[in-house]
Amino acid sequence: MLFVAACSALPADAQQALPTIDIQAETAGAREAPRPSADKTPPTGVIGQPPAPYAGGLVGSGARVGLLGNRNIFNTPLSLTSYTEKLVRDQQARSMTDVADNDSSIRTNAPRYGGIDGFLVRGLPVFAGDFAIDGLYGVADWRSQAIEPMERIEVLKGPNALLNGVPPLGTIGGAINLIPKRATDAPITRVTTSFASRGQLGTHVDVGRRFGPNNEWGIRFNGAYRKGSAPIDFQGEEFGVAALALDYRGERLRVTTDLELQRRDLDAPTRQKTVSTGFPIPSSPSLVINPQQPWEYYNARHWHGALRAEYDVSENATVYAAFGHSRFDELFFGGVLQIFNARGDFRMTPTLTPQDVQSNTTDIGLRTRFETGPIKHQLAASAVGMWQDTGIINSTVGRVITSNVFVPLYVPARSDFGLPRDAPRTAARMNRGVAFADTLSAFDDRVLLTLGGRWQQIDVKNYNANTGLIASSTTNQAFSPAAGLVVKPLEKLSLYANYMQGLTSGGIAPVNAINAGEAFPAFIARQIEVGAKYDFGVLGLTFAAFDITQPSSFTDPTTRRFSVDGEQRNRGLEFNVFGEPLPGVRLLGGVTLLDGVLTKTASGTNNGKTAAGVPDVQLNLYGEYDLPFWSAPGTATLTGRVIYTSSQFYDQANTQSIPEWTRLDLGGRYTIDIEGRPVTLRLGVENVLDTNYWATTGRGLLTAGAPRTFLVSTTVDF
Repeated sequence: MLFVAACSALPADAQQALPTIDIQAETAGAREAPRPSADKTPPTGVIGQPPAPYAGGLVGSGARVGLLGNRNIFNTPLSLTSYTEKLVRDQQARSMTDVADNDSSIRTNAPRYGGIDGFLVRGLPVFAGDFAIDGLYGVADWRSQAIEPMERIEVLKGPNALLNGVPPLGTIGGAINLIPKRATDAPITRVTTSFASRGQLGTHVDVGRRFGPNNEWGIRFNGAYRKGSAPIDFQGEEFGVAALALDYRGERLRVTTDLELQRRDLDAPTRQKTVSTGFPIPSSPSLVINPQQPWEYYNARHWHGALRAEYDVSENATVYAAFGHSRFDELFFGGVLQIFNARGDFRMTPTLTPQDVQSNTTDIGLRTRFETGPIKHQLAASAVGMWQDTGIINSTVGRVITSNVFVPLYVPARSDFGLPRDAPRTAARMNRGVAFADTLSAFDDRVLLTLGGRWQQIDVKNYNANTGLIASSTTNQAFSPAAGLVVKPLEKLSLYANYMQGLTSGGIAPVNAINAGEAFPAFIARQIEVGAKYDFGVLGLTFAAFDITQPSSFTDPTTRRFSVDGEQRNRGLEFNVFGEPLPGVRLLGGVTLLDGVLTKTASGTNNGKTAAGVPDVQLNLYGEYDLPFWSAPGTATLTGRVIYTSSQFYDQANTQSIPEWTRLDLGGRYTIDIEGRPVTLRLGVENVLDTNYWATTGRGLLTAGAPRTFLVSTTVDF
């Protein structure tokens, strides 16, 4: 194992020294790693520290906008948020699912303790396999990428083919890019110990150093290990990740290398559920009850390596190239529950499902700046390619198990002995694309117009698992134009509009479908968005109105066949806030109003019905408050978050639904300096009221919420 878990709040010698040491208070944002003084990354480059945090340190002031590079969020005609490593640490987030709880436009479409991250962004799916790492698709863990090695988690909402190209699974709800931690000029040695109910202990070590006459060489290591029981019956998890980030920054040349190993083992992992037609969905049982069999398990192994280099041809021009390779292997032994009556009875067929994914990805390009008369240009060009092989096979184990979600029946363990654990290749895809974009600015950057397009081609082949011969193949190509406009009538006010397209391969049938692993032909999604952003300096406000159309997909609850059989239109309004409006008061969150409609369905039967998994209202609001009357040494901070989701339909006919739900999280932290060592103690309680609820119904899958969970951690900076 990587590290020995521990949960002691302070070292013994530090506890003995408390009465005599000189303790100094530390402000909430002081520990955010500063941008190194020697980091001379030009505006056309991206290697180096990310854009500085916005006021309060919860989000970044800028983010990576695909091939356009780093841009200030108020100068960008898009809806995007860059969550900081400090926010992740202070919220004790363990996965991308925890980070997504800060965004009102995102809902989790996978169980919290199932080892899988899946989301609905603006009501449309985004899978963990579609995450990018440092701008490269096909590198992240296929199911749940570790966030301990990440400096920023950047979320861009809506179709974005021009900016990022086609992700491996082709989802168009948004793009999530993870920026790895890099060594800073200031040495970093940080150790965090953690505890999560019912008894999971963990340790995270973060070490960074720079070397050389000008600090040109950097190394950053992040290792995390946790093991123990989850809050749900019979569940246990063992998780480990080791990530090494190396970098070089010269006068013109900058290079990064990222290496990562990740492992996850779960006992009795929770899974989504399907629901038969003809009856109301039963209310949620207690979320600590585990209807899965205790002998079910999920094992996953992942490793990746990535190399990125950029060279400044001149002061205003940078060329770059990147390559990444990854290998993912998983083994799931268990079943997906199908509820078949209002009492909560279900059927489940145990299945052993190995899946293997191998990916190679490349990205080369150019970013430059120049002027033509009064017009400034920021020109970008990129060529990308991704080659991916996927293998999946299902082996049924024994007869169907019948049970109940409220009073589960547990049967003797089924044996998976002798069943195949290596999946033959069942699908191969090749994504290629060439893109260009130019941002023209005038009137002292008060008007910015971005124009561009991307040519893309997707080749998909399906293979017979038994013979290895090609069973089917598709080739699709398209040119996806895009445009974005920012107008600043006032210095702090940005009005914007964009037109974006997304080209997607149609997705792959999920593991619970009888045609699991089948790849579907490509189709085009389109988005029109208008909005406004206001920068108060200490507080940011944003508003967006959007209209997205895309072909819709669904897993038929009777046949269990996944297909793309219609068109869905999602319209919505987003209101967001972030920053520190008053000293010691920090806010992050917003409200999203959605209107998802099925505009084309088979035979027109469900035309005009509400799309499954698209609630009318979603609200997330997180806040921090530094106690001004705190008399003890150090700084004490209270934290809280409210998450609300209105009711959702499960089926296309709108005959089955789940009720609205509200979740309350509370917590606090205490920060002190002990002999010059900053120490932070954190306590958090998620779902304080222990509310039982169904979280989402998207993609024809019923997802349970998360039970009350206690989180405790201690961070020491040496």
